Amino acid sequence: MRRFAWLALVCLSLIPCAKAQETGNLQVGGFADYYRAGGPGTNMFGLGGRVGYALHDNLMLEGEMAYDFSRTFNNSFTEFSGGPVSFVNSNVSTLHALVGPRYTIGNRRIRPFVELKVGLIDYRFGPLASGFTSFSNQVALLRNDSLNGALLAGGGLDGKVGPVGLRFDVGDEMYVNAGVHSGLKVTIGPYITF
Repeated sequence: MRRFAWLALVCLSLIPCAKAQETGNLQVGGFADYYRAGGPGTNMFGLGGRVGYALHDNLMLEGEMAYDFSRTFNNSFTEFSGGPVSFVNSNVSTLHALVGPRYTIGNRRIRPFVELKVGLIDYRFGPLASGFTSFSNQVALLRNDSLNGALLAGGGLDGKVGPVGLRFDVGDEMYVNAGVHSGLKVTIGPYITF
């Protein structure tokens, strides 16, 4: 947790160096999130939001958080004594919190970009139903030892007309938990520039 606080402090210290843009330097948006966890191959779907601040014409510092709703899948196992097969439902939800730079290439209406973000990913196993209550419970339990450091390397396309835009991201989100694990992350959603 201390490393995350230092990272946040460094990122916030860069804000006074920001260069103002004619089109605005604050960007706020939401997105639909698809995450395919590399280990079990579980497809997770959720919602998220992001806030970005322009440090330069093509460089933006962004923070984002996404919550992947509880996903139920069956685990099966057989006892060593040759006993019956048991099936157990595993309810798993995921919380992603990332911060880092995004570099946009070009100044046209549809522009490619690359991004590199660091942060945390939290897997939660439990019988909570999907919804705001389970999201708020997961955020409240962030002090537990189930947090894993995460790194997202990716890119995408950004298109806008006036202050309103649409963004599509694809990336590889890696996290560390008894080794490095990798997963595909895809987001799409609108944003507004102020």
